[in-house]
Amino acid sequence: MSIAIHWFRRDLRLTDNTALNAAVAAHDAVVPVYILSEWRGEHGWTGAPRQEFLCGCLASLTRNLEAKGGRLIIRQGKADVVLRELAQETGASAIYFNRDPDPYGREMQAKVARLGVDIHAHGDVAMHERNEVMTAGATPYRVFSPYARAWSKLDKRAPGRAVARLTTPLTVPGLPLPTLATWGLKSSAQVLESGEAAARKRLAQFLEGPIFQYAERRDAPGINGSSRLSQDLRHGTLSIREIYARCVEAGEKATREGKRGVSMFINELIWREFYMQVLWHWPEVLDVEFQEDYRGMPWTKNEAALERWRAGRTGFPIVDAGMRQLAATGWMHNRVRMIVAMFLTKDLHLDWRAGESWFMQNLVDGEIASNNGGWQWSASTGTDAAPYFRIQNPWSQTKRFDPEGEFIRRWIPELRDVPGAKFCEPPAPGLSLARDYPAPMVDHHAERDRALEMYRLVNV
Repeated sequence: MSIAIHWFRRDLRLTDNTALNAAVAAHDAVVPVYILSEWRGEHGWTGAPRQEFLCGCLASLTRNLEAKGGRLIIRQGKADVVLRELAQETGASAIYFNRDPDPYGREMQAKVARLGVDIHAHGDVAMHERNEVMTAGATPYRVFSPYARAWSKLDKRAPGRAVARLTTPLTVPGLPLPTLATWGLKSSAQVLESGEAAARKRLAQFLEGPIFQYAERRDAPGINGSSRLSQDLRHGTLSIREIYARCVEAGEKATREGKRGVSMFINELIWREFYMQVLWHWPEVLDVEFQEDYRGMPWTKNEAALERWRAGRTGFPIVDAGMRQLAATGWMHNRVRMIVAMFLTKDLHLDWRAGESWFMQNLVDGEIASNNGGWQWSASTGTDAAPYFRIQNPWSQTKRFDPEGEFIRRWIPELRDVPGAKFCEPPAPGLSLARDYPAPMVDHHAERDRALEMYRLVNV
């Protein structure tokens, strides 16, 4: 009997799973395995909300596999060691997996490729990966707009089928499904329901109406104008091909304004892949600024200020509401992500890497490439970034995107009785907007001038 291993990673689904479909088609039996990381306690790049969502995804995947005749094997350890042992135990002649775009995943893939087993690595996480979207000179794009035009012109692979049936040898032992205790974690965040069925329901709800208003509503944090699919893409409970195909189908039946919303959402999918290819070709961006001119920035070291930002106690309501939303849900509205990131780097002059790490520890949808790209964009150090002199004013951003204060009052109960207009301009120096709420910790205009001078000196 021909046996293969399918190594689940960021593809926790049975529908349109490229490597899994290939394994099932080519072998009599498939051993599906998920390998848990060994770290416990604090981790610089992940935390309780994302691990809690992962646990739910694995429980859902287990049920789905069992319904198809298979069984998910849980192991823990270094992936290359675990896969070598599993291949020896089962007599598997091949290992199938979908490629990871991140440097850490790629490093492990290289180790697995040296195991001496037939390896089948597939492209699945992105519509176009690695070197598929290149300039006429065969170099990677450094700017989004030409990348997006090139991406849009390429043929798109249609979604694959769902696995109909598979067989897993009954004698293969595994660990119990993980819980947060597996990593020594606890969570107070209320994360979204996880798993393939929940993801498919979110996609259906988005396509029923919100996508057609996406262009007008996506920047308003006080309303439900986003897709909320980011964590599903991150964990692979939906494939990028299915999302894209469903969006194109919806756009074909939409009004002119609705088509604009669909196009805007697809543009966000392209941003995701742009940042993935940036990380692929320039993995050093995880450690240093993409723009070499800004390496060595004199960032301020102020742990007290960083802690106030983390806790949502800066005295800037739109910033604090975003940070509290993150703590409570493991998610933050994208417009607010930009505001809080620029506040950290341009108002507090703190290193973007501190914010990048905090987001990765707390976001359910923490995607290394997109998170790094977003933080470097806000810090004006990344590819296609906001110019250093474009510094968002939290007060005017509030007036533009949350003028009635709906979002702010939802997450800051101390301000529930404050009129929305009060959130759109700073209070008098030294005063706060309400009792038990702090006064603004800095003067935005003064810190803006300081930031401009800091960037000018480095960019001379």
